[in-house]
Amino acid sequence: MGGVPWNRVELTLLVLYALGFYLVVIWRSLRLSHEYSGRLYGLRVGSLAGHLNDLSDAQWRNFRGNLPILTVVMGAFLILVNTLRYCYGLKGRGTALLWLILSLSYLCYLHGACVVFVLLIALINYSIVKLFAHYKYCTSLIWSFNLSVLILNRVYEGYSFSLFGQNMAFLDNYRGTFRWHICFNFVVLRMISFGCDYCWTIHSSHFDFKKHMQRCQVCYSGKTCYFALQERGLSLDRYTFLMYLCYLTYAPVYIAGPIVGYNAFAAQVLEPTRGIGVWLENC
Repeated sequence: MGGVPWNRVELTLLVLYALGFYLVVIWRSLRLSHEYSGRLYGLRVGSLAGHLNDLSDAQWRNFRGNLPILTVVMGAFLILVNTLRYCYGLKGRGTALLWLILSLSYLCYLHGACVVFVLLIALINYSIVKLFAHYKYCTSLIWSFNLSVLILNRVYEGYSFSLFGQNMAFLDNYRGTFRWHICFNFVVLRMISFGCDYCWTIHSSHFDFKKHMQRCQVCYSGKTCYFALQERGLSLDRYTFLMYLCYLTYAPVYIAGPIVGYNAFAAQVLEPTRGIGVWLENC
């Protein structure tokens, strides 16, 4: 390979594969759209001249309709966060608190009063993890609870406040602009990740640090590389409710991901990397 690290070769191949895959998907989608033009319900005039857009799917229609304002909100969000971090020198838990406040504000815009459901389920999951983490069946309990939540969310279509009494029915008029139970699937994955990472940290770490240290120059020198921070269990005092909520509601990846494990997220917030290149060179 001419001295090129394998991880960079692998990354290049994955990027090329992803580009090829999406080019084929886009080409096939445009072709099918052209072939069935005028024969499918829900096709509307799109933003590209001469091309129709499929708006029959409610989730896609909702997301596309709100995309301009979401883009503006997220742009302002990132500018505000980085400005406050720079001005006040926020690090670690201070950064997590800032992210949480702004992310909850974002969720209130998206889901309105339904934010209550998100926070309530998150609190129940956190309580289960903390109460049963020392038992061997904890991970099974975490999975069972979260899968049950997914099923109930789908059956009750995000729940109606009127189910909890007519005096709360008026809150159904303030459900926000985006159905909370649709993107909650990603939150469920994060709740499972938090629970499993915490349980594995208590019982035994699945990461072989000694073996890793033998081939990592940074860790061998006495420091700790970022890969080890992500894969190795954190100290128990870092599995806090503040960091947990920040992890679940982190605005930039809340709606569509990507998903990252709790250990990786917390390590990045508490000890952020300077760039991907550093990680690739050191590990």
